[in-house]
Amino acid sequence: MVLIPAGISTPQIMIDVVQLEKNIDKMAHRVASQGLKLRPHAKTHKMPEVASRQLEAGAVGLTVATVGEALSFALQGVAKIFIAYPLWVDESQAQRIQELIKRAKLSIGVDSVQAVEQMARMLGAQASKIRLMIEIDSGHHRSGVSPRDALAIAESARDSGMRVQGVFTFPGHSYDPDGIDKAVNDEHKALAEATRFLREAGFSIKRISGGSSPTAALSDNSVLTEVRPGVYVFGDAQQFELGRIGFDEIALSVAATVVSRHEGNDQIPRRIVVDAGSKILGGDRPAWASGYGRILECPEARISALSEHHATVTWPENLELPAHGTQLQVIPNHVCQAVNLVDSVLAVNADGSSEQWDVAARGLNF
Repeated sequence: MVLIPAGISTPQIMIDVVQLEKNIDKMAHRVASQGLKLRPHAKTHKMPEVASRQLEAGAVGLTVATVGEALSFALQGVAKIFIAYPLWVDESQAQRIQELIKRAKLSIGVDSVQAVEQMARMLGAQASKIRLMIEIDSGHHRSGVSPRDALAIAESARDSGMRVQGVFTFPGHSYDPDGIDKAVNDEHKALAEATRFLREAGFSIKRISGGSSPTAALSDNSVLTEVRPGVYVFGDAQQFELGRIGFDEIALSVAATVVSRHEGNDQIPRRIVVDAGSKILGGDRPAWASGYGRILECPEARISALSEHHATVTWPENLELPAHGTQLQVIPNHVCQAVNLVDSVLAVNADGSSEQWDVAARGLNF
């Protein structure tokens, strides 16, 4: 990671531009070597500066979560966008989707007959321009349908004059210390079954889309045609604790200042408090995580409690407590949440120079 620039006001999200570019290039080469296409999820970064680097490195398009995010990137010139979410299209969304169709090749996720019928009603003749991707539940048990149930959705799309381009899944159960191999196998099995059912029924399935940041490195083209990792551009404390990356691969941190310090006693832990709370780090903490984030300068420390503007950091007994005013780099647990909490980030270059990057798609939740 880069050093914290002198005179910085904290808390402040910083991006190490050199490491960011290394992460982008590494994933691009890895995916290409596996015979897959890369369609990264831009909900992680929400920034045109990052998107342009991903596309220049070979990404075939971007994945987003909302119509608002899609419009933001389409207005920046992104030509292929996949809304990987089971949309229920209302009148407002229909109007914006029609604007999107003018600017980009658009694919949208669905996981029900009802959603297909609603989309067809709301978009009318324009519905034929949408490329539908049917979401398959591969074990995460959030949205998505069983492989066999994908057929009814595809038939409804055909009856409505819409095109089914492929199937996709999110192997979210890969975000578990012991779950990654199972998640990869579940993903491949579910997508292979769905593809077989649909092709046997006469549907031309061109895209078979999977891959989270934990699973992308283990995916291949035996079933998949593309992967959609997102967090890989920055890394975060979850990825580190899962063993998927090292601290040296993390490109985003939150510069924070020590505002309180306490040596502790038998009843109260030895600790510091920094000025980066849940309003900049996010509050995500999986059950298996050892804290609410990590401290780059001291991997042994743990963020034991998080308030809106405080992070309480339990400090190792064998290390000196940082002095008041010391600036540290905090690694958020879930980087997607952290980025969405700020209007801009500080991008720091190799020579120490820096610039502000706007989080252009921030807060575009619909």
